[in-house]
Amino acid sequence: MDTPDTQTPKVHVVVRSGPPRGEPVPLNDVAMLLNAKDDVAIARVPLSRGVIIRLPDGTRNGGELVEVLQRVPSAHKVALHDIAQGQAVRRYGSIIGFATQPIQVGSHVHSHNLAVGELQQDYEYGVDVHPVDFLPPEQRRTFMGYRRPDGKAGTRNYIAIISTVNCSASTVRYIQRHFGPEIMREYPNIDGVIGLTHKSGCGMRHGSSSVEQLQRVLAGMAIHPNVGAYLLVGLGCESNQVQEMIQNMELSHGRQASWKKPLFLTIQENHGISGTVEEGARMIAELLPQVNAVQREPIPISELTLALQCGGSDGWSGITANPALGYCVDELVRQGGTAVLSETPEIYGAEHLLLRRARSREIGEKFVERLRWWEHYTAINDMELDNNPAPGNKLGGLTTIYEKSLGAVAKGGSTPLNAVYRYAEQINERGLVVMDTPGYDPVSATGQVAGGSNIIVFTTGRGSCFGFKPAPSIKVATNKTTYENMRNDMDINAGVILDGTSIQEVGRQILEEVIAVASGKQSKSEAQGIGEEEFSPWILGATV
Repeated sequence: MDTPDTQTPKVHVVVRSGPPRGEPVPLNDVAMLLNAKDDVAIARVPLSRGVIIRLPDGTRNGGELVEVLQRVPSAHKVALHDIAQGQAVRRYGSIIGFATQPIQVGSHVHSHNLAVGELQQDYEYGVDVHPVDFLPPEQRRTFMGYRRPDGKAGTRNYIAIISTVNCSASTVRYIQRHFGPEIMREYPNIDGVIGLTHKSGCGMRHGSSSVEQLQRVLAGMAIHPNVGAYLLVGLGCESNQVQEMIQNMELSHGRQASWKKPLFLTIQENHGISGTVEEGARMIAELLPQVNAVQREPIPISELTLALQCGGSDGWSGITANPALGYCVDELVRQGGTAVLSETPEIYGAEHLLLRRARSREIGEKFVERLRWWEHYTAINDMELDNNPAPGNKLGGLTTIYEKSLGAVAKGGSTPLNAVYRYAEQINERGLVVMDTPGYDPVSATGQVAGGSNIIVFTTGRGSCFGFKPAPSIKVATNKTTYENMRNDMDINAGVILDGTSIQEVGRQILEEVIAVASGKQSKSEAQGIGEEEFSPWILGATV
């Protein structure tokens, strides 16, 4: 079984126009070798033809010189030895694909000569599980949050208007417009009145698993700790019946309902759109003083549930931002908190690393079952899991889904995998957990937040502008070019790792930003008002 080697050997380079000459300089000035088993190095700067790479002692072909045969863009891969057609190619010490043609030493390795193939995975469950060194409760950090009557903790305080079907989406927006800045200034403890609309709710079989999943998402947003009160708005004749949803999701029962009553309206029973808007605005206005009465207070960061996201990934994602976020996750877990790794198609090919950390074989097998489901799901929908990486990912240096996944799982740190959840299920296990979601960021984050995540950290190489209400989203750039180009959108620059700053230092910076944003600091996306249109429930099955 291949597992990444944590030691990064030193590689040296000489730049020349003729035979090798001159004093070697560290390869980290121009490229990086991530693992002694690797067949490729990663270009840190664009490599021109004629660059000479000296392989270090202790690695395959150590001491030999590799001449770059063609231009290799930054964050892309260069072959360190001849690779035969069909041969496995490794990065991070694990297989990222198979050569589709003979690859000569010094060649650019990318989509033209590398593709996925069948991995012979011999899964080992729980062999890398190590006990977490938990901090005593009295030593744990705190954030300034909202302690809810049901015991949960919020990082924001919104009122949500939620459409049960797309037919009521415009009505939701009309109600929302009644509560602009001039009114909300009188309620400083409320972050806003948000409208959560979507493109589903009908055209599906009544009582089906598709309806049940949508109800799980909408109910999860209604009971979310960042939502102080909510109003459900339906049409009246849709497959997703509002009163059935309230009953099925038990919104009118238990401790949650004692302080957050399920309010609802249907357009057909309230004299059309205008009557529903008038009544909806009246109901929200009555909620404002109640929701505004809550105050922030110190709460242990063990009450944070951190959604882990990556989008617009590049060749640096698995080297800078994702490992730094993984360090942050390890520290949050050590303090009793929870982190949610998702985007199942972007774990495909790297699942063996997670399974080695599964707390039990049952947990590991539950995740493998999800992977087998995805293989079937993509096949019947005329797709394939290697539909990922996207064009932007490939421009950034990522070639196959295996390569992308190996970098993506670094977000999950190193602690045991404690649970596997279906999409939008309520998260009740602490530590590192997995939620099964698509790789598409808005759909994935919607499931994570509906499951209870109260803050998001989102790594990006190409430059995603993602925000998500009601959970604030912190963006971490993988490289300084993206950070400088999009300073109004990026919260943290993990590209400094390429200049020598440690992964641990950037990881600590991410944790400090998580605590600050959880305490009320606006993230860059929040400051620009981004986050409502990204609400996107996963639509399963056919629309009829």
